[in-house]
Amino acid sequence: MPVYIVLLGAPGAGKGTQAAAICEHLDLPHISSGNIFRENINNRTDLGKTAKSFLDSGDLAPDNITIAMIRERLSREDCSRGAVLDGFPRTPTQALALDEILSEFQGKVDVVPFIEVEENLLIARLTGRWTCRAKGHIFHEINNPPQEPGICDFDGSELFQREDDEAETVAKRIRVYLEQTKPLIDFFDDKGLLKVIEGSQPIRQVTAELLSILPKVS
Repeated sequence: MPVYIVLLGAPGAGKGTQAAAICEHLDLPHISSGNIFRENINNRTDLGKTAKSFLDSGDLAPDNITIAMIRERLSREDCSRGAVLDGFPRTPTQALALDEILSEFQGKVDVVPFIEVEENLLIARLTGRWTCRAKGHIFHEINNPPQEPGICDFDGSELFQREDDEAETVAKRIRVYLEQTKPLIDFFDDKGLLKVIEGSQPIRQVTAELLSILPKVS
């Protein structure tokens, strides 16, 4: 039986780092909704063209477009043993659609880890992030500071703070995520699939707890 994991966590919770650890441990592909959209748009698929028309108008792509992209991605050979989903589903309606998709592949959502971090820590993590202007290298004032303030260690270019890493923007992003995701968290909790992981712990400890709750992949 394939294994499907839905990973939840607010911006700054460390979801990307932990998704990579899970995928390496279980040898499963990381299915990111953002990456799927970019792939379809860049490859000018029919779904990508339709999605781009909505995005160019400042609208979100409707659920049926997102669901179709996810279904196509999960149908590929590298997902035959399962996948780690990140960024989808975002709503209970999408979660029900995912159930239907996975049933086509003789699977189901097996576990939903939710990396929970207090809002003030999320803000501190995200607002401390600085980006290299030349190549996009990422630094952090506390966790990964550059050797020389304001200068990239790798190419000597200027470091700057992106608008979406500024405190006011970050706080809004987190609030919106938590408000929009609560119904989804409740949905999976009611099904007995939600597993809350304390995300303020050291990265290795978070990884260890995550791996301890994961099913085995055959």
